[in-house]
Amino acid sequence: MELPSSVASVVDWLDSLGLIGLGLLTFTEAIIQPIPPETILIPMAINETSYFGAFLISLVATLTSVSGAIIGYWIGGRAGRPLIEKFASERNVTRLENLVTRYGLAGIFITAISPIPYKVFGWIAGAGKMDLRMFILAGLIGRGLRFSAFSFGILMFGEELLELLNIWTFTALGLLIGVASIPFLNWWNGLAEPESPPISSD
Repeated sequence: MELPSSVASVVDWLDSLGLIGLGLLTFTEAIIQPIPPETILIPMAINETSYFGAFLISLVATLTSVSGAIIGYWIGGRAGRPLIEKFASERNVTRLENLVTRYGLAGIFITAISPIPYKVFGWIAGAGKMDLRMFILAGLIGRGLRFSAFSFGILMFGEELLELLNIWTFTALGLLIGVASIPFLNWWNGLAEPESPPISSD
């Protein structure tokens, strides 16, 4: 999907700044703006030829993303739920709240590593007075794994993956993702529902 011209010009400018631009993008994305870090991170990883360079890319992206999320945590603690509901539906806010309530540290990790909006989760974590140390730790691990998967994965397997990309592999990948998404969507939708009380053994 092609980016709007105004957004594309911002991305091009940030891309021209190298790691500084990547840091600015991931920092602000974790607070408020909607441009995903991969917009710059993936092209940088494609052009990278050393493991140290890939490490720097993932390190900068991770540290700036978590730093931005800490600002988002502070904003959520100050503004509370009214601000959050301006940017996310009440149902999605409930899902993210239940994600933490039911899964704790693992829930934070899931949000950090997945496409679930990390910025909104940071606001919710601040509004709910979540343990900040736990929030930072899970963010460092989750975001670190996510960004490292891109930077090191592209460096190690980039050429092989490009050779494999054709109409048949795209079709197979789409079918695989579609099938794998069914249980995930069922689980995600279930987070909006109240948790069933445990069945008594009496």
